[in-house]
Parts: sequence; structure tokens; C-alpha cells
Amino acid sequence: MIRVANLNKTYDRRRRNENHVLKDVSFDLPDTGFVCILGPSGCGKTTLLNIIGGLDGYTEGDLVINGTSTKQYKDRDWDTYRNHSVGFVFQSYNLIPHQTVLNNVELALTLSGVKKAERRRRAIEALEKVGLGDQLHKKPNQMSGGQMQRVAIARALVNDPEILLADEPTGALDSATGKQVFDTLKKLSLDKLVIVVSHDREFAELYADRIIELKDGKILSDVTKTQEKQEALSDNVTAIGDILCIKQGSELNDADFERIKKIIKKNSGDIIIAGSEADVKNFKKINRITDNG
Repeated sequence: MIRVANLNKTYDRRRRNENHVLKDVSFDLPDTGFVCILGPSGCGKTTLLNIIGGLDGYTEGDLVINGTSTKQYKDRDWDTYRNHSVGFVFQSYNLIPHQTVLNNVELALTLSGVKKAERRRRAIEALEKVGLGDQLHKKPNQMSGGQMQRVAIARALVNDPEILLADEPTGALDSATGKQVFDTLKKLSLDKLVIVVSHDREFAELYADRIIELKDGKILSDVTKTQEKQEALSDNVTAIGDILCIKQGSELNDADFERIKKIIKKNSGDIIIAGSEADVKNFKKINRITDNG
């Protein structure tokens, strides 16, 4: 879907204070999955994210979207790309304090001219995806930081983008709350491309399928982890190889139990039941279990 080809970004070009932020950066990104971009402040990771999202331009190289070069893109092409293909999540939640959670999410559709009934349906659906279907009528000041960030994620999802871009989404949150946000993003990465810029190596190693590390505007490393096949069996249950992940706090119904029984019957060996994929990775780390067993 996304190809970054020999990308360069220079501010104040040909001036005394010229700043070469990105230097011949190249990589391909898949249609789905969780990609984390790591690096110290000033390494160019936010600039790279903004270029992928169409918020900033590049100086040299190319950004190829679905096989099409963006070198000849006009303003209207970038507008279409940003409005329909990309959702943005920032460290600051940017919620309107006097509006309800539902209204905050609906606002993105209001600007797109979507009719009221359809706005309401899609906003509720997006909030349910991030586990806030029962918080529709609260206002931001009645919510925790993690909940507000999940509202921001729902707002980014409401136009059903193919790509979700998050710039330091847990930067203002404690580790426990940050885990909730990463759990949400990981679940969404099963059918979307999620790209997260972060300083947090621990979260990146627990959640990301791929980690791209930048230093001084160049790629220092690009590591894709071997992933076991994931299958979302329902909103509450996900199968990862021989591991069952059950959403914490969920109430399992008869259909969920039937799916669980089928997985257990299908696997002759032991299985692990966990609250999230992060818990599975922690379990493997503690018990020194590799992805190959």
C-alpha cells in the first residue's frame, strides 16, 4: 500500500541554516499490521509520519500510495487522501470540552457533509470499537486520560480510513493507561495499517509487528518480528496460534464459548488463555519461550 522511496526532507533549503531532517529513507509498508517508528527527539520520526499522512511535503524521493506516485499530486489529491484514507491521533486529545463524547466523534463527519442519522450510527460504531459504547453522553472532563485518547482514536476511525497514524499517543499517560491505548491500537491493526511514533521501546517491543528506528534522519534498523497467525473470533476473543486472548472485563456469550471449545478441540497440546497479546508476550518473556516454541 505505502512505499517510501529514497525520501529526503530539508527545511530552509540552500540557506545557511539548512536542516536536512530525513536522508534517503526507504521502506515498504503492508496493508495491515502494527508498525512502530522509534528514535530520539529530533531524529525525524514525526516529520516522516506527517509526510506519510500528507500533512507535510517531501523535498526529494517519492511516496507511493497504492502503486501511484505522489510526485504529481495536486492539493485536491492530498485532500482526498487525508479525508478518506488516513486517520490521525495525536498526543493531545483535541476534544471539545463542552461537547459529549458522541458529538466529538460525530464532528469529523459533520465537516464531510454526512447526514445526521448516518453520522450518529458511524460515531456509535467507532466508539464501540474502542470499548466506549457505554460512555456516549459523557463529556471529556468526566473521563480519564486513557478514555479521552480512545475517544480521539474513535474520531480518527469514523471515516473508516485504511491507515491510522498516531504521534506519541501515550506520551501524556501513565504506563497502565498507555497499555489500554496500545491494546486498542493492536486490535485495530488486525484489519488496518497502524503506524505509531513513540519513545517507548518497551511498548514497541510488546505490541509492534515491525519496528523502524531512526537516528539523525536515517534508518538505523528495520526489524520485522515473526508473527503467529491471528484470527479475531469475535469482539471478545482472538486466537493467536495456540493462544486464546480474551478481552479483559468482557462478558462471554454462548457463541464465544463455542468458539473457545472449537479452538481447544483443534489443538492437541496445551493452550494459553490470556487477557491481551501483551500479556502473552510477557508470559513468553518470563518463561523464556520463543516464537518458535
